[in-house]
Amino acid sequence: MVKNNVSSAENLCENIRISKNGTLLFAGREAVEIIEKYGSPVFVFDEERVRENCRRYKTALREHFGADALPLYASKAASFKRIYEIIAEEGFGTDVVSSGEIYTAKLAGFPLERAYFHSNNKTDADIAYAIEEGVGCFVVDNVEELEVINAAALEKGKKQRVLLRLTPGIDPHTYAAVATGNVDSKFGSAIETGQAMKITGEALAMTGVELAGFHCHVGSQVFDADVFLKAADIMLRFIRDVKDEYGFECRELDLGGGFGVRYTDADPTLDVSEVIGQISERVKALSEKLGITLPKMRFEPGRSIVADACMTLYTVGTVKKIPGYKNYVSVDGGMTDNPRFALYGSKYTVALAKRMNDECDFKCSVVGRCCESGDILAEGVMLPSGIKRGDILAVFTTGAYNYSMSSNYNRVGRLPVVMIDKGGNDYVAVRRESLEDIARNDV
Repeated sequence: MVKNNVSSAENLCENIRISKNGTLLFAGREAVEIIEKYGSPVFVFDEERVRENCRRYKTALREHFGADALPLYASKAASFKRIYEIIAEEGFGTDVVSSGEIYTAKLAGFPLERAYFHSNNKTDADIAYAIEEGVGCFVVDNVEELEVINAAALEKGKKQRVLLRLTPGIDPHTYAAVATGNVDSKFGSAIETGQAMKITGEALAMTGVELAGFHCHVGSQVFDADVFLKAADIMLRFIRDVKDEYGFECRELDLGGGFGVRYTDADPTLDVSEVIGQISERVKALSEKLGITLPKMRFEPGRSIVADACMTLYTVGTVKKIPGYKNYVSVDGGMTDNPRFALYGSKYTVALAKRMNDECDFKCSVVGRCCESGDILAEGVMLPSGIKRGDILAVFTTGAYNYSMSSNYNRVGRLPVVMIDKGGNDYVAVRRESLEDIARNDV
């Protein structure tokens, strides 16, 4: 039996606190106060936490790799105008994966020369749009894409800078659904099969592209340096082989992202500076040993920039008890604002915002409002008994892949994003979708 939610909540992130009367505080504000002002359900972002996370990576990269190292915010984690404004102010680059993300970054005034365009299947329209808008670098997935970029750049009288995405053949020992470094991944060109060397030769022979270097990404929810060290070893040796084969000196190496965050007490704590420091020692030592120039380093923290900077607040609807079987607590959101349990079985920490000090003796599944049996937010959750309709329920660490994966399934409107700034002031970053918004594109 869990005594209460205080330790599990406060241990997740420094921006979560419990008041003396047992109410939940987030970024110094009462959670209940936010939901009363903006309605339910709602994403609540701590702007200063986003900035702190940015500075943690930027400081570590500069300390260990120098001023040429650049962190790139993987914007698929949460893409909306205000996020791009914040990361631009913090001196980040960004990783974009669609014309929509490029357009949103542009609206925010983000300097697109610091944008890196990913995706395993960029359309002809995507490629033309990105080149026209001045996206700084393409991360090229395959030969077909490379040929289209080359032709489009030549047509526009430009030379497009590119990195080649390679698969180093590493199993990150995380969720199979988010493992992207294996030889048989849908992403990139495999080193092991010789395809990576082949696409490198083709890129170097083209006049519409400028090969700057290489990229890899091995997975998600990584808490230590091990997989990055393995990836760096393989990538640097490949860079040496390319130098021997073609005389090409790699200028940039992007080791991707995947840095983990704490969703529950069971998750470890990531020491960003320590992990970056270990990677730096290996990269510098091996570059010297192999006789290659130390590349400018790129990393792509996305989840770990925004995840613990947000919580989602819901209102409890029904409490269903099935004696001898299980209990259900239904809320006014669900898989439309957080599909990650349905996709990955992801675990979250859940609490009642007004009863943080109460004994948690009621085991239940927290489920959503959708007409779908898989609409589940959390299984086996311990909450205070007596939970009832109208109670405010908080789900922590929801800043990554929740808003960005939201849908209108069942014609449910997307949630608003409310930001709390350093001074404790709240403001709307993304407004709540209305019924008119849901049907706006119908003809």
